[in-house]
Amino acid sequence: MSIVRASVVGGAPVAFDLVRSLERVAELTARAAAEGSQLVVFPEAFLGGYPKGIDFGARVGQRTPEGRDWFRRYRDAAVEVPGPATEALGAIAHEHDVHLVVGVVERDGGTLYCTVVFVGPDGALLGRHRKLMPTAMERLIWGFGDGSTLPVLETPLGRIGAVICWENYMPALRLTMYAKGIQLYCAPTVDDRETWLPTMRHIALEGRCFVLSANQFARRRDYPADYSPLQGDDPDAVLIDGGSCIVDPLGRVLAGPVFGEEAILTADLDLDQIARGTFDFDAIGHYARPDVFRLSVDERPKPPVAFEALEGG
Repeated sequence: MSIVRASVVGGAPVAFDLVRSLERVAELTARAAAEGSQLVVFPEAFLGGYPKGIDFGARVGQRTPEGRDWFRRYRDAAVEVPGPATEALGAIAHEHDVHLVVGVVERDGGTLYCTVVFVGPDGALLGRHRKLMPTAMERLIWGFGDGSTLPVLETPLGRIGAVICWENYMPALRLTMYAKGIQLYCAPTVDDRETWLPTMRHIALEGRCFVLSANQFARRRDYPADYSPLQGDDPDAVLIDGGSCIVDPLGRVLAGPVFGEEAILTADLDLDQIARGTFDFDAIGHYARPDVFRLSVDERPKPPVAFEALEGG
């Protein structure tokens, strides 16, 4: 029997403040590690923040100076991968001897990406996944990832990967993760609707994997003083309501969901449950029909500009 103790964090960062958000990662990781967790999963956009309820001054055919300045502030709070923030995450992981999976807002040139970084207990940056398809207004502030950042990482705990928020509604992406043998399927999100848990249960059952979904519980007071969300200016107004959960390979809920409060949910994951589950269903094995359906995945990087040196140059 192979048991992994894992935690999902349902807490808030200090939005638009990278230094204080890293302090929150350290605090929450310490709490999870004190419960014996070997893997700690944080929500989407935990470093950098999820700008819930604002529009960056954008309308069709129009942008405001104030909105542009909010984007500047948002970009200032983003992280480079690799960079000082990932080094700080490495120090936290090393101190507590845990694997970390953390949602970050990544800065690369003039573009921001919704990204997940994977950090090992030795402090090493193991990989990253950039969100392939930002949803709705997210496309205003985040770029699109490509197939070059779809890792499923071999670790002593099992094979770990991540699919972010509504990417989980992309069947081809889910099938790609299953084909890579994902065992610990991390689903950082900001979706706090009651429909999220059925989605997580479906994926666990479909993929015969453990699903660990972390969502923020964030109030208005977790954002800057001059932030003006649609939800109003009451410091106790809830902007993101939580809903973190852990589900086993037969779709059974092991922990959560918890709404309306900060929570760290922890469960012991028996990896032998994966093999037991594939007895009667394997989406990329005996339950597949490759004679009828085939999926092609292009994992080549797609840089907008590629420089090729001349031979002999």
